Amino acid sequence: MAFWWPLIVIAFAYVICKFLLMLIPSNVPSIDVDASDVIDDGHPKENSFIYIPSRRQTDKVQCYEPATMKYLGYFPALKPDEVKERVAQVRKSQVVWAKSSFKQRRQFLRVLLKYIIEHQELICEVSSRDTGKTMVDASMGEIMTTCEKITWLLSEGEKWLKPEYRSCGRSMLHKTAKVEFHPLGVVGAIVSWNYPFHNLFNPVLAAVFSGNGIVVKVSEHASWSGCFYVRILQSALAAVGAPENLVEVITGFAETGEALVSSVDKMIFVGSPGVGKMIMRKAADTLIPVTLELGGKDPFIVCEDVDVPHVAQVAVRAALQSSGQNCAGAERFYVHKDVYSAFVAAVVKIVKSVTAGPPQSGKYDMGAICMQDHSERLQSLINDALDKGAEIVGGGSVRNISEGAVDQYFPPTVIVNVNHQMRLMQEEAFGPIMPIMKFSSDEEAIRLANDSKYGLGCAVFSGSQRRARFIASQLHCGVAAINDFASNYMCQSLPFGGVKDSGFGRFAGVEGLRACCLVKSVVEDRWWPLIKTKIPKPIQYPVAENAFEFQQSLVEALYGFNVWDQLRALVNVLKMLTEQNSPVNTKRSD
Repeated sequence: MAFWWPLIVIAFAYVICKFLLMLIPSNVPSIDVDASDVIDDGHPKENSFIYIPSRRQTDKVQCYEPATMKYLGYFPALKPDEVKERVAQVRKSQVVWAKSSFKQRRQFLRVLLKYIIEHQELICEVSSRDTGKTMVDASMGEIMTTCEKITWLLSEGEKWLKPEYRSCGRSMLHKTAKVEFHPLGVVGAIVSWNYPFHNLFNPVLAAVFSGNGIVVKVSEHASWSGCFYVRILQSALAAVGAPENLVEVITGFAETGEALVSSVDKMIFVGSPGVGKMIMRKAADTLIPVTLELGGKDPFIVCEDVDVPHVAQVAVRAALQSSGQNCAGAERFYVHKDVYSAFVAAVVKIVKSVTAGPPQSGKYDMGAICMQDHSERLQSLINDALDKGAEIVGGGSVRNISEGAVDQYFPPTVIVNVNHQMRLMQEEAFGPIMPIMKFSSDEEAIRLANDSKYGLGCAVFSGSQRRARFIASQLHCGVAAINDFASNYMCQSLPFGGVKDSGFGRFAGVEGLRACCLVKSVVEDRWWPLIKTKIPKPIQYPVAENAFEFQQSLVEALYGFNVWDQLRALVNVLKMLTEQNSPVNTKRSD
């Protein structure tokens, strides 16, 4: 099955893409994006040496392939003044784009979709080289997710950004009430490296479709790919007549990110809780809204009434997708004691067949670890668990690694006899490790799953959907998958985000789209100019002697529980409105 699974996924993706191509109108223009500097033709290039990353930050963002440590080039680490200049350029363009029609915005999406489908291999190869993931992982995490978001926006985006009429209440029956969604201006985004294509396109699509401009700081660990991918966006915008500089990508380190936060109208951040807190503090200076997606420690719960071989396959994919470097990846496995041994055996059998290696050099199930020194941290988590009684029961293999890239790989590892005193069960690992812990009752599984400072997502498996739904409903997280893993994200109508140290706010879905908007409440006369708002005479300045009595009767007429009391109060209101009382001074005696 380990051999057939990638082929099935690729075949399914091919069918979906062919179907999507059928949906694209024939008048959608094609775009030409210069990719000459990112295509690997197999011939040695000038300065294509093995790169030894420096621990010292400089004025350059150095780029290299994690899988081989081959040098890719560098990009400038922008200074605060340069960042503010970029934002100012985008702001000028956004004023024009804010007036664009939804028809023009949809055409932009169609141009993108057409290019993505026709250039899947190029997009996946660039992601693979810059982050170390396999082509299959890139297809699933970069291409399919982005195509799904585009098709959802094409289908429903305008609907959710049009004015939404709301009930006007009892006292305002003569009014209409609605919510309008206007562009905020310039959105800023600081995104992570694990899915460089989708993490760039995700905020850009929402921001641009809702009429904003956007500046994205790509991760210093994925700047090479980000600076290519932005060309696709800019070419598609140019093809539909959008103003230049509406979308910009910036590169750099913390100083660059801080300057971005202080210059924009909203921030979207995908990264660690520590950096997320710093962004919040910086955003407080200008009081801009912030959306934070800060990772997770997602539980994967397996009840005793499941099909163990089936769930084992899902579990391994949940843990090893993109070498475990997945925001919504499963990091804690809780298995009922009655199927614990069978589940562990099934998982170990699959994991032992998994091979890791350089994705561009052959067929491998897993690629490299992207960040420098992260393998050392993963090993420290495992060592801590082993010191406290855990046991490694199975693992995959690593093959064909060049001498300079040995530290960029970590074998998939299954570890048992774990508990919550171990760092492995508390800290986000972000690696291909499967710690498995047994439970005896649903109540214990819920307690264990909630015993975490994170709260992004969860997956619950049971032969009874009702039981699985109940368990999921008790878990303190923002995303829940019933008898599946991370399927929520492929339903782009749904919001994505978490609670606790996983952050707050949502991107994706209706909530994420509208989060890029100024939400404005609007009330107006329903039958203007036939019926206009007038202040009732008893409460006109200066107020009448019976003003408070009038208010009492009005409240009872509108909100009373008894219909006869309401009618009596209404008679009093009408009586006082028809009386010609003289207004008195509002000054009251003690």
